[in-house]
Amino acid sequence: MSETTMPISRDPRRPGIRLLERCALLRGSTGGSIIEIALMVPVFAVLIVGSAEFAGVEYAAIETSNAARAGVAYGSQSSATAADTAGMQNAAVNDSPNVPGLVATAKEFWSCSAAPSTQSSLPPTCSGSGNHVLNYVEVTTTATVTPEFHVPGLPSSYTLTGQAIMRVQ
Repeated sequence: MSETTMPISRDPRRPGIRLLERCALLRGSTGGSIIEIALMVPVFAVLIVGSAEFAGVEYAAIETSNAARAGVAYGSQSSATAADTAGMQNAAVNDSPNVPGLVATAKEFWSCSAAPSTQSSLPPTCSGSGNHVLNYVEVTTTATVTPEFHVPGLPSSYTLTGQAIMRVQ
Protein backbone atom coordinates (compact mmCIF):
# COMPACT_ATOMS: atom_id res chain seq x y z
CA MET A 1 0.00 0.00 0.00
CA SER A 2 1.44 3.40 -0.91
CA GLU A 3 1.73 6.20 1.63
CA THR A 4 -0.48 8.65 -0.30
CA THR A 5 -3.62 6.55 -0.59
CA MET A 6 -6.06 6.09 2.24
CA PRO A 7 -7.27 2.63 2.99
CA ILE A 8 -10.95 2.25 2.38
CA SER A 9 -12.78 0.67 5.27
CA ARG A 10 -14.51 -2.62 4.56
CA ASP A 11 -16.62 -2.81 7.67
CA PRO A 12 -19.48 -5.27 7.05
CA ARG A 13 -21.66 -3.40 9.53
CA ARG A 14 -21.44 -0.19 7.42
CA PRO A 15 -21.88 -1.18 3.79
CA GLY A 16 -22.28 2.42 2.51
CA ILE A 17 -18.98 3.65 3.85
CA ARG A 18 -17.19 3.32 0.51
CA LEU A 19 -19.80 5.48 -1.18
CA LEU A 20 -19.61 8.13 1.54
CA GLU A 21 -15.82 8.26 1.37
CA ARG A 22 -15.97 8.69 -2.40
CA CYS A 23 -18.45 11.56 -2.07
CA ALA A 24 -16.20 13.22 0.50
CA LEU A 25 -13.32 13.11 -1.97
CA LEU A 26 -15.48 14.83 -4.60
CA ARG A 27 -16.32 17.76 -2.29
CA GLY A 28 -12.96 19.52 -2.68
CA SER A 29 -12.53 23.30 -2.93
CA THR A 30 -11.38 23.25 -6.56
CA GLY A 31 -14.83 23.64 -8.05
CA GLY A 32 -15.78 26.42 -5.65
CA SER A 33 -12.69 28.42 -6.55
CA ILE A 34 -13.47 28.22 -10.25
CA ILE A 35 -17.00 29.47 -9.64
CA GLU A 36 -15.72 32.35 -7.48
CA ILE A 37 -13.27 33.39 -10.20
CA ALA A 38 -15.97 33.18 -12.85
CA LEU A 39 -18.18 35.49 -10.79
CA MET A 40 -15.44 38.00 -9.93
CA VAL A 41 -13.84 38.45 -13.38
CA PRO A 42 -16.70 40.64 -14.70
CA VAL A 43 -16.60 42.76 -11.54
CA PHE A 44 -12.86 43.33 -11.88
CA ALA A 45 -13.25 44.09 -15.59
CA VAL A 46 -15.78 46.84 -14.83
CA LEU A 47 -13.48 48.25 -12.13
CA ILE A 48 -10.52 48.35 -14.52
CA VAL A 49 -12.52 50.00 -17.31
CA GLY A 50 -14.00 52.52 -14.86
CA SER A 51 -10.55 53.32 -13.50
CA ALA A 52 -9.23 53.86 -17.03
CA GLU A 53 -12.13 56.21 -17.79
CA PHE A 54 -11.57 58.16 -14.57
CA ALA A 55 -7.82 58.43 -15.23
CA GLY A 56 -8.39 59.78 -18.75
CA VAL A 57 -10.86 62.40 -17.55
CA GLU A 58 -8.59 63.40 -14.67
CA TYR A 59 -5.64 63.79 -17.06
CA ALA A 60 -7.72 66.08 -19.27
CA ALA A 61 -8.82 68.10 -16.20
CA ILE A 62 -5.20 68.63 -15.15
CA GLU A 63 -4.26 69.65 -18.68
CA THR A 64 -7.18 72.10 -18.81
CA SER A 65 -6.09 73.76 -15.56
CA ASN A 66 -2.45 73.88 -16.64
CA ALA A 67 -3.46 75.51 -19.92
CA ALA A 68 -5.10 78.38 -18.00
CA ARG A 69 -1.92 78.81 -15.96
CA ALA A 70 0.19 78.91 -19.12
CA GLY A 71 -2.05 81.63 -20.56
CA VAL A 72 -1.76 83.89 -17.51
CA ALA A 73 1.97 83.23 -17.29
CA TYR A 74 2.30 84.67 -20.78
CA GLY A 75 -0.01 87.61 -20.07
CA SER A 76 1.56 88.59 -16.73
CA GLN A 77 5.02 89.27 -18.20
CA SER A 78 4.42 92.94 -18.99
CA SER A 79 1.72 95.50 -19.76
CA ALA A 80 2.10 94.76 -23.47
CA THR A 81 1.49 91.02 -23.06
CA ALA A 82 -1.39 91.73 -20.64
CA ALA A 83 -3.16 93.60 -23.43
CA ASP A 84 -2.53 90.70 -25.87
CA THR A 85 -5.61 88.59 -25.11
CA ALA A 86 -5.19 86.61 -28.35
CA GLY A 87 -1.62 85.74 -27.31
CA MET A 88 -2.82 84.52 -23.91
CA GLN A 89 -5.49 82.38 -25.54
CA ASN A 90 -2.97 80.91 -28.00
CA ALA A 91 -0.52 80.16 -25.17
CA ALA A 92 -3.27 78.32 -23.29
CA VAL A 93 -4.46 76.28 -26.28
CA ASN A 94 -0.90 75.44 -27.37
CA ASP A 95 -0.04 74.26 -23.85
CA SER A 96 -2.56 71.39 -24.04
CA PRO A 97 -2.51 69.83 -27.51
CA ASN A 98 -3.74 66.49 -26.09
CA VAL A 99 -7.10 67.94 -25.04
CA PRO A 100 -9.32 68.21 -28.12
CA GLY A 101 -11.73 71.14 -28.28
CA LEU A 102 -10.00 73.24 -25.63
CA VAL A 103 -11.32 76.81 -25.69
CA ALA A 104 -9.60 79.67 -23.86
CA THR A 105 -10.89 83.15 -23.03
CA ALA A 106 -8.63 85.86 -21.65
CA LYS A 107 -9.16 89.27 -20.15
CA GLU A 108 -7.21 92.04 -18.48
CA PHE A 109 -8.62 93.95 -15.51
CA TRP A 110 -7.55 96.46 -12.88
CA SER A 111 -8.34 97.15 -9.25
CA CYS A 112 -7.17 99.43 -6.46
CA SER A 113 -4.86 98.01 -3.80
CA ALA A 114 -7.25 99.24 -1.08
CA ALA A 115 -10.14 97.22 -2.57
CA PRO A 116 -8.63 94.35 -4.62
CA SER A 117 -11.94 92.51 -4.88
CA THR A 118 -13.49 95.22 -7.08
CA GLN A 119 -12.60 94.70 -10.73
CA SER A 120 -12.65 97.32 -13.46
CA SER A 121 -12.24 96.88 -17.20
CA LEU A 122 -10.46 100.27 -17.35
CA PRO A 123 -7.69 101.49 -15.03
CA PRO A 124 -9.42 103.14 -12.05
CA THR A 125 -8.41 106.30 -10.23
CA CYS A 126 -7.23 105.16 -6.82
CA SER A 127 -7.13 107.78 -4.06
CA GLY A 128 -5.66 107.64 -0.59
CA SER A 129 -2.19 107.11 0.76
CA GLY A 130 -0.58 103.88 -0.37
CA ASN A 131 -3.49 103.08 -2.65
CA HIS A 132 -2.34 102.26 -6.17
CA VAL A 133 -3.61 100.57 -9.34
CA LEU A 134 -3.07 96.82 -9.68
CA ASN A 135 -3.14 95.18 -13.12
CA TYR A 136 -4.32 91.55 -13.48
CA VAL A 137 -4.87 89.01 -16.27
CA GLU A 138 -7.33 86.13 -16.19
CA VAL A 139 -7.60 83.09 -18.46
CA THR A 140 -10.49 80.64 -18.35
CA THR A 141 -10.26 77.34 -20.24
CA THR A 142 -13.08 74.95 -21.09
CA ALA A 143 -13.04 71.52 -22.71
CA THR A 144 -15.63 68.83 -23.26
CA VAL A 145 -14.11 65.36 -23.00
CA THR A 146 -15.71 62.12 -24.17
CA PRO A 147 -13.97 59.10 -22.63
CA GLU A 148 -12.87 56.20 -24.83
CA PHE A 149 -14.69 53.70 -22.63
CA HIS A 150 -18.20 54.37 -21.43
CA VAL A 151 -19.29 52.73 -18.21
CA PRO A 152 -23.07 52.59 -17.81
CA GLY A 153 -24.20 54.85 -15.00
CA LEU A 154 -21.49 57.45 -15.65
CA PRO A 155 -21.92 60.49 -17.94
CA SER A 156 -20.99 60.03 -21.59
CA SER A 157 -19.08 63.36 -21.65
CA TYR A 158 -17.54 65.67 -19.10
CA THR A 159 -17.20 69.47 -19.23
CA LEU A 160 -13.94 70.59 -17.66
CA THR A 161 -12.95 74.15 -16.73
CA GLY A 162 -9.77 75.80 -15.57
CA GLN A 163 -9.23 79.34 -14.37
CA ALA A 164 -6.13 81.29 -13.43
CA ILE A 165 -5.62 84.91 -12.34
CA MET A 166 -2.22 86.53 -12.02
CA ARG A 167 -0.95 90.02 -11.30
CA VAL A 168 0.96 91.70 -14.13
CA GLN A 169 4.63 92.32 -13.30
